[in-house]
Amino acid sequence: MPNSDYTSDRKPRRKFLADGGTGFAALALGAMMQREGVASERPFAEPKQAQFFPKAKSVIWFFMNGGTSHLESFDPKAAVNKYAGMTIDESPFGAGVLESPFYKKNVRDFGGKPRAMMAQLYPLQVGYGRRGESGIEVSDWWPHVGSCIDDISVVRSMWTTDNDHAAQLQFHTGRHIFDGFYPSIGSWVHYGLGSLNDNLPQFVVMGPPPGDCCGGVGAHDGSYLGPEHAGVKMALDPKNPLPFGTPGSGVGIHERRDQLDLLRDLNQLTAVQYPDDAQLKARIKAYELAFRMQMSVPKVVDLNDETKDTQELYGLDKKPTEPMGRQALAARRLVERGVRFVQIYDGGGGGGGWDAHTKLKENHTRNCERVDKPIAGLLKDLKQRGLLDETLVVWATEFGRTPGAEKSDGRDHHPYGFSVWMAGGGLKGGIAHGATDEIGFHAVENRHYVTDIHATLLHQLGLDSRKMEIPGQKRLEIDCGKPIHDIIA
Repeated sequence: MPNSDYTSDRKPRRKFLADGGTGFAALALGAMMQREGVASERPFAEPKQAQFFPKAKSVIWFFMNGGTSHLESFDPKAAVNKYAGMTIDESPFGAGVLESPFYKKNVRDFGGKPRAMMAQLYPLQVGYGRRGESGIEVSDWWPHVGSCIDDISVVRSMWTTDNDHAAQLQFHTGRHIFDGFYPSIGSWVHYGLGSLNDNLPQFVVMGPPPGDCCGGVGAHDGSYLGPEHAGVKMALDPKNPLPFGTPGSGVGIHERRDQLDLLRDLNQLTAVQYPDDAQLKARIKAYELAFRMQMSVPKVVDLNDETKDTQELYGLDKKPTEPMGRQALAARRLVERGVRFVQIYDGGGGGGGWDAHTKLKENHTRNCERVDKPIAGLLKDLKQRGLLDETLVVWATEFGRTPGAEKSDGRDHHPYGFSVWMAGGGLKGGIAHGATDEIGFHAVENRHYVTDIHATLLHQLGLDSRKMEIPGQKRLEIDCGKPIHDIIA
């Protein structure tokens, strides 16, 4: 309905429009819908509500494109140093790898031994130590995140099936790229819960997404849920944070408000004539949201009103950490204003910036320096503001890296066992859940396919993945995943 600030002097205009403008309104809206390609017959999906009591309201999802080494991050292994120079096949662990149930089921079917078995064990390229009161071992490349380990649940037993970088798409949708494109985890959250703030998009994406070879925007797409549930790409320029994110040069807020008031009049008149037109309802919502975002989003990404201490906490005062720091700080500002899902990519494009087939030490030293302090700064800032309890932070990557060397100074792709972590949102802290074997080759204890991460965060948001099916779209058991109850407080 129109805002309550409508005054009586607008009634004659409304009557005039009712008498003579209904056809024009239908024509104008129809033209806009045709121009924007809104021609499908799929009905607009109204937001649902939490299915049981939620422990979290929002998610901030960090994703390291390219495959961060689990061995040099959150699952260091002394054995790769002890037996460095031996092939995995020659080492005391070769037989165990070959006989593991995962290998028998997922690798041997393709014939031969995986090439990783024939590589020489490659020593850790950095030291590690026990962090926090929990004593969880964390690489020295992650000192800042390591200082927060008592607030973190590390899951060391992840696995996936794509050995190439399309695993980036698989991590976000649960499906191999050969299966096609399916809704991303952010889109499921958006579809399942809807809005906490009608002035902001509810699924925001920052940073360079995966390259087209790796699924591209499919990693934050709504697929059959519809484009209204896809992630909205946001830049951190207050002058132009979104495509068409400002009213345009020379257009003030009051003039833009008058434009919207007129558009609402026309929309409502047309809606009266066509009360069952779901596409029209969707378009009305989209235009109203677009205006509200034009007014609200620039304020969110303008970080100048943050204190100097806060900016330094995120690393905005240092050149290497400033880009990720800005994104992490903007993410906090978004969730505290009610945005449901903030997805931050790091190292996007091509295979991804963490893809260290060679010069792993150089690659990971540089990358960890860029992201470690900003991510830790976000955790500390959320905690001190009382927001960590209701915000679930996820750090993930598409797979780990092999225990053996590739090209003498790097590691290859490794989907058989790797690490992610989660913090806040009603999860336990100071937990290392699951395990890989002695050299970090296979997940062997409390193994989890990637959709178990999805199911866990949906559970904390009050959603049951199995109750979110769409008519005509059959989901597989593996699509739904299972919550990791051992890390839930």
